[in-house]
Amino acid sequence: MHKRILLIQGHPDAAQGHLCHALAAAYRAGAAKAGHEVRQTQVAVLDFPILRSQEEWEYGPLPPGLQQAQDDIRWAQHMVFFFPLWLGDMPALLKGFLEQVARPGFAFPGDRMHPLVKKGLSGRSARVVVTMGMPALLYRWYFRAHSVKSLKRNILGFVGVAPVRDTLIGMVGEPERQAVDKWVGALEAMGRSAA
Repeated sequence: MHKRILLIQGHPDAAQGHLCHALAAAYRAGAAKAGHEVRQTQVAVLDFPILRSQEEWEYGPLPPGLQQAQDDIRWAQHMVFFFPLWLGDMPALLKGFLEQVARPGFAFPGDRMHPLVKKGLSGRSARVVVTMGMPALLYRWYFRAHSVKSLKRNILGFVGVAPVRDTLIGMVGEPERQAVDKWVGALEAMGRSAA
């Protein structure tokens, strides 16, 4: 069955030379070969301010530069997030993007009395692809992958996205060509199966 897939590139550097960009391109190529529809959002090129108050988040207007991103999230059946681990978490730009787009009335009802009754993004699945300089097993087992768990539970799960799977890719500082080819191949296969 063909799916509508949204790739959300969360690397804050818009230059295309990063591993996150190569992984997203591989996923996109695999998905296209399998006949899936694919759209992509590049957070680094979007123009939006950081939210500074609860009132602004609840009642302020969505920045015009993010309307297409919200439309694409609404359209998608499956989302794939790509980002490097920075200071143990997602880059601040990606977090700011998620705060802006996941507003009351879109990601969940704006009803203060029953905020969890209906989750606005139910029926969608996701994958989180994270690159990091440390070994992925160290991050997963010693650091317990807290930031990825928080994204999966406190952001995506909170608005109804499930299941959410993750792919952690470690030791990316100066990877060997063979390792990069392996990761790219794995992401292309995931794209084919819309996993």
